[in-house]
Amino acid sequence: MTGRGPDHRVPRAVSLQRWSDLTFLHWALPASAVAEQFPPGLEVDTFDGRAWVGLTALAMRDVRAPYVPAVPHLSDFVEVNLRTYVRGPDGVGGVWFFSLECARLPVVLALRVLGLPYRWARAEVATRPPRIAYRTRRIGAGEGMRAAVRVGEPVEPDPLASFLTNRWWAYTWRGQALWRVPVAHEPWPLRRATARVAAGDLFRAAGLPAPWVEPLVHFSPGVHVRVGAPRPS
Repeated sequence: MTGRGPDHRVPRAVSLQRWSDLTFLHWALPASAVAEQFPPGLEVDTFDGRAWVGLTALAMRDVRAPYVPAVPHLSDFVEVNLRTYVRGPDGVGGVWFFSLECARLPVVLALRVLGLPYRWARAEVATRPPRIAYRTRRIGAGEGMRAAVRVGEPVEPDPLASFLTNRWWAYTWRGQALWRVPVAHEPWPLRRATARVAAGDLFRAAGLPAPWVEPLVHFSPGVHVRVGAPRPS
């Protein structure tokens, strides 16, 4: 039960990664609530007239450069990102990150150079099938999230799930210019899921209204990922 793959290839990857035990948590918001957060050149990508904000929690595994072995401890970490969905100047859809929580300070510092809003945080995942729990807390600030997820049966993606999960570009703003980063992986194997979430701190820190309804939840055991070099958008 999978979605579709990317429309492009990444033959010259700059990073190879494995995304594991990944949960998508999504809430619908008015487009006006997120649009003012964007740099020039981006516009909200909507589904049935509504914007969607997502909290994605996952375990990053074996993060490395091509032809280089993974580094123990440094190559494996938990990440939680707060995102929405956008279109660039040429209409190409992608992801815009409001924040990314990560427990590895060298990773945080390196990816901030690319314009990605990484934050150093304590981040944990605990798995006891069919349950999985995530927790983060920013170091020096205190904002964080907690999510307790119960994973269900495999599901065939409907149009909304495809809109939310099949994203092959990440946009960044660096050096007063808009860039985009290509991503490729096999189609998502998705499962139904339910979750109890406390994440208002992260939403408010990003200038977004805190969610007040239950999220739409999807879980994936994971995919193998190729990340390409940033390019001007």
